[in-house]
Amino acid sequence: MIYRYGILFGKASLKKGFQLIQGKKSMVEKAKQLSKHAANKWVILALLALAQFMVVLDVSVVNVALPSMSRALHFRANDLQWVVTAYTLTFGGFLLLGGRASDVFGRRKIFITAVSFFAFMSFLCGISGSETQIIIFRAAQGLAGAIMSPAALSIVLAEFHEGKERNTALGVWAAVAAGGAAVGVLLGGVLTQYLSWRWNFFVNVPVGIFVVFSATRLLPKHISEENKKIALDLPGAILATAGLMALVYGLSEAPIDSWGSVTVWSFIAAGFVLLVAFIINEARAKQPLLPIKLFKIRNVLGGNLTALAVACTLFSMFFFVTLYVQDVLGYGPAKAGLAFLPVTFIIAIASGIVSVMVNKIGYKYFLVLGPIVLSIGLYVLAANMKIDGRYWQNVIPGLALCGLGMGLSFVSLTLAATTGIPKHFAGIGSGVLNTSQQVGGSIGLAILSAVYASTFTSQLKSGHSSMAIAQIHGFQSGLHVGVGLALAAAVMALIVIRNKKVKPSVTAGV
Repeated sequence: MIYRYGILFGKASLKKGFQLIQGKKSMVEKAKQLSKHAANKWVILALLALAQFMVVLDVSVVNVALPSMSRALHFRANDLQWVVTAYTLTFGGFLLLGGRASDVFGRRKIFITAVSFFAFMSFLCGISGSETQIIIFRAAQGLAGAIMSPAALSIVLAEFHEGKERNTALGVWAAVAAGGAAVGVLLGGVLTQYLSWRWNFFVNVPVGIFVVFSATRLLPKHISEENKKIALDLPGAILATAGLMALVYGLSEAPIDSWGSVTVWSFIAAGFVLLVAFIINEARAKQPLLPIKLFKIRNVLGGNLTALAVACTLFSMFFFVTLYVQDVLGYGPAKAGLAFLPVTFIIAIASGIVSVMVNKIGYKYFLVLGPIVLSIGLYVLAANMKIDGRYWQNVIPGLALCGLGMGLSFVSLTLAATTGIPKHFAGIGSGVLNTSQQVGGSIGLAILSAVYASTFTSQLKSGHSSMAIAQIHGFQSGLHVGVGLALAAAVMALIVIRNKKVKPSVTAGV
């Protein structure tokens, strides 16, 4: 009997021993996987930043190519702006839906699908044979970007914990996003002058293929986190996009049809009505596209309002300076693009410094200082615009200050608008921030372009100005409005934002 129980006890002990050994092996394997994933996080960040760079790039890459595109596709003068506007409108209008889609269907799946669609639409833009085709494909390209961008940022927010690790990651993200606009102008000039305007779109195809190929291998399956219980708010998406398109269309047509036009004010009024209907829909919907309670977080509200005001100035600044150096100073496309290169380095350096300093003094100071520096840069740009201007005396001083203002603003904007958002709202939170920036850029470009066009037309009608001088006065009027918007952003940040030092967190692999 004793022998029998001894045998049984021995077997049980051996079984437990094997289980313990297997458990330890499993723990070691999990530890190795966690360590490997922690190291891969920064590779993943680089991949996601590349995708975001491609999306932001396409906002500005076509600017210097517009004259060549107009000649090739026989654009009417008042339709050319839609090559830019069609992209930014669908981008801004569908960002909220894109953010929600990543929460519903899984961030990994949505990201890979959106990058594939973006690359395909870029190819179709490149082979377009008419103005109608390229405007439609640009709108579809913006839709793809609207889904891709919040999915990418939500992965960053989910993978990097709040604190020093996330601050560093967002510093990289903000530098890439902010620098994309400047690099886009440079790259667009080079491609247009030495290849063709079509290569502004073809260049996205190999990059998109690389991102998709790498994402399928690098992005962990757990990133998906699908939530089938959440429904997509399609009525909200349609109301928001239609409202923005009507509003911006009305503003953009004002210089052509005049501010007294019934058509202009009908579209503007329709835009406001649709946007009010969107807000009502969101308040009543069981699963709204834009949860109103998100804006009960004070810094989220302040960060997005500040981002909206800052973006109003930036699109127009790049647009006006590009026209000034080409139409007035006589630069070719490549030289015009090269003029913006210093801005990229200034943004990157400033963003890197801010991402470190916010751990010590918080982000409010930079969020107030950045727009103030930006407003000074815009004022200097306007004051220095002359018909016989030179780059180092008349362009770079204001441009450098604008770059510094952007670098100071974007990291702190991203932190203010995303810190404290519940993890299950990460996708929609990043979508709201991107929407604020894109909508602000679209509306700002429409408003400041209308100011420019009105001044330009009145100067020519007066008979006291040449074409070039009338253009300069138009640019100056638009930039002066931008100064006011930048100062409004600083006031908004000062009043609404509460300062917060984001304390470093201890995470694996850091």
